[in-house]
Amino acid sequence: MIDGKLGVAIHGAGKVAYAHAASWRKNPHVRIVSVGSRKKESAQRLIDQLGLDCEASDDYEKVLQDDRVDIVNLSGPNHVHTPQGIAAAEVGKHILIEKPMCISMEENRALRDAVAKAGVKSVVSFVLRWNPLFDNIKSLLAQKAIGELFYIEVDYWHGLGEWWTGWEWGHKYESGRSTMLTGGCHAVDAIRWFAGEEIVEVSAFGNNQKGKFEYDANVVAVLKFAGGAIGKTSALFDADMPYQFNIDLAGTEGTIRDNRVWSKKLFPGQTGWTTMQTVLPDSGAVEHHPFDFEVDHLVDCILENRESHVNIADAYRTHEVCMAIDCSIAEGGKPIKLPLS
Repeated sequence: MIDGKLGVAIHGAGKVAYAHAASWRKNPHVRIVSVGSRKKESAQRLIDQLGLDCEASDDYEKVLQDDRVDIVNLSGPNHVHTPQGIAAAEVGKHILIEKPMCISMEENRALRDAVAKAGVKSVVSFVLRWNPLFDNIKSLLAQKAIGELFYIEVDYWHGLGEWWTGWEWGHKYESGRSTMLTGGCHAVDAIRWFAGEEIVEVSAFGNNQKGKFEYDANVVAVLKFAGGAIGKTSALFDADMPYQFNIDLAGTEGTIRDNRVWSKKLFPGQTGWTTMQTVLPDSGAVEHHPFDFEVDHLVDCILENRESHVNIADAYRTHEVCMAIDCSIAEGGKPIKLPLS
């Protein structure tokens, strides 16, 4: 700590890093001490545009050796997250890591185990857990406003192409790996967050209609939950439409469709959907995401010595489901049981 403040090193200077940096600046308990990237000029550009008073670096090992750094913010391409996360844990740094945190089950296990061994605090950037609509839905579910859930569906439809700032690495199998890991993991994590129970079996199919990606750009999966509920998720990178994050939750006493509620328990006189006026997860723009809450949450977990509800140990399960879906696609839709061996 420096003058009672936690030192933050941002490593990876893509578009999302700008949003992260803006949120770190607002927290009174931290100070950004460095911004790093594969190209030092990219890091310096972020520093200059946001007016930060810190160093630019292209040497991650040097960042980890800096005693001023208490937290590393990992926001580079998918394939560097796990090795960078493990290296940070091994030297005792707390971690905020972008999704996906890994691109294989071997990496998933290795990162989970390294963080557990080190005892550092972590948050995986499933930032929609702090979206106001998610807050409302979680509150309604806790009150049993729609009874017991028996069907859960969340979809991530985000048309991506050469315009995307992550295109260079994101469309390749080696560095992007899959549609579910690159974007659909947000939907899978939302499903787990709403369900409150784990997925125990998946069956999935995919296609690559436009042929722009080195993996199936469009995926659909059927899900079975430990308590008997069923569900569905899909992720469409070929979608020719505005960004859409669909949420459908059917319960024994009502239904939630995005920000619309049908619940005779809450609204005995309703004759149509009741609409919640709130902020929706209706944009893929990083500026729209509630990173302020995510950053504040990690800082609180560190200062109060408690674990996050979306730490690496929890996110391990979300990534495991995504990889089970990918495995099912590779095997022609074969049902895959979880947990994976």
